Amino acid sequence: MRYTDTRLLDALASAYVLGTLAGGARRRFERLQRDRADVRAHVAQWEQRLGQLALPVPARQPSAELWRAIAARTRPVGARETASSRWPAWLRPAGFGFGGLAAGLIAASALFLSAPGLFLSTDQLAMRSGERLPQSYVGVLNDAQGQGRLLVSSLRHGRTLTLKVLGTAPLTGPAPALATDERLVLWALPADGAPFAMGTVAASGTQVSTLPDTSEKLLLKVSRLVVTRERTATPSAPSADVVLSGSCAKLW
Repeated sequence: MRYTDTRLLDALASAYVLGTLAGGARRRFERLQRDRADVRAHVAQWEQRLGQLALPVPARQPSAELWRAIAARTRPVGARETASSRWPAWLRPAGFGFGGLAAGLIAASALFLSAPGLFLSTDQLAMRSGERLPQSYVGVLNDAQGQGRLLVSSLRHGRTLTLKVLGTAPLTGPAPALATDERLVLWALPADGAPFAMGTVAASGTQVSTLPDTSEKLLLKVSRLVVTRERTATPSAPSADVVLSGSCAKLW
């Protein structure tokens, strides 16, 4: 492996920060970080770039032409001709609410434009220039101050969920620290179903967990993700104490 190639190091660093660099490739890259300052610099640059994606942006009113283009690409011809609801049909794409659609489009565009090598997950993929990005589910969860604090990612048909805490401040923010019997739990909020827990969230670093099914089946109709404080080991529904929240963007 030619670890002198700066393009390869940058691709590996992007995948490492996102959490899609797994297995032996991730362990080799972590060993490389310990020994080389230039590799640590690549990682720091990607952490800063991803953190920028969660910054608030000024609200903009979409043009009528944009909504017509979205409707033309997402609805069958017959549905466009016969729809007669009190709400415009483009507000109701299957499995994706208006808020999730807008946020997903913004997040997907930003990720594609700013990080074309972001989702490469192995040494071999990182070396292939021009390869199409893997289809993925990605979410950036913000705290109450609007700062991006948690990056959530999973390949479309994979069974692995990666969570990466951004920054060093406590995830609970100015609220009291977690009690000994409390935990942070990540929830998925489907557009047409009950919320379901996806696992606990560590206070720092990166954690990788195994999903009970493919992310395609679990997250296809999920438009929002939240993190709550919970006191029970297996909560059946999220509490009202929301710590982080954000959209679940589908990249394909």
